[in-house]
Amino acid sequence: MSKPPPARYRTTNWSNYNASLRKRGSLLIWVDKEMTWRAPRDGRPGRPAVFSDAAIQFCLSIKVLFKLPLRQTAGMVASLLRLASLDWPVPDFSTLCRRQRTLAVQVPYRRADGPLNLLVDSTGIKFLGDGEWQARKHGSQRRRQWRKVHLAMDPATSDIRAVEFTPSRDGDSPVLPDLLGQIPDNEPIGTVTADGAYDTLRATRYYGRAFWKRWTGYHARSRIDARMRCLKAFGERIAARDPDRQTAEIHIRIALMNRFSALCTAEIVRVA
Repeated sequence: MSKPPPARYRTTNWSNYNASLRKRGSLLIWVDKEMTWRAPRDGRPGRPAVFSDAAIQFCLSIKVLFKLPLRQTAGMVASLLRLASLDWPVPDFSTLCRRQRTLAVQVPYRRADGPLNLLVDSTGIKFLGDGEWQARKHGSQRRRQWRKVHLAMDPATSDIRAVEFTPSRDGDSPVLPDLLGQIPDNEPIGTVTADGAYDTLRATRYYGRAFWKRWTGYHARSRIDARMRCLKAFGERIAARDPDRQTAEIHIRIALMNRFSALCTAEIVRVA
């Protein structure tokens, strides 16, 4: 039996998508003069915070976007504020490090009409150990350590709607209820599409894996695989060492990805 020819696809909004790709490199989208930079008084005892959570997230977003250490991040933020003619103080590296541990990252997202259809998958990301080339050339000098990132994506908007960050030993299916629990109660969930790690194998054994993939729309998962590659485009490893700071770093990556998607996403249709 001959193999069918591969499908061909075409991007229908290339002009707008090309313009959005250029906007992603613009520094103008990062400086908002209406941002609440200084922390408001909260009435709690002790020394009040100088910088708001939005200011800390802004600085850490610059760090993640340009893959900078904390000290260089403070220097770049100071330059951006000076170029924008904003006389705002800049947090030092110790403040950024300390606040990252407790930062509640605000992840923007868009809601589509109708029930929410989620694509779910997970990937591993390294935070400690030798690089791939060094391990292959000279052998691994120390044990490489990984964490697991679980994502739930809305295919209608290409936004990540839920994220969980777990140790590498944790399985996929036990994390699914936690992902679904991050969706607001007033937003109905229509379908959840995942791989075999979340699903039972009875259907694949009875009908065959090829039929099961067509029946469940399994190939739609290629879209969340692409989002995984976008997540790792910020770096194959995370810089933080403790779990709380690592979680904040992953959430900042997700916030950046969703902001990029809000500019424009490619509309691709099958032509043959």
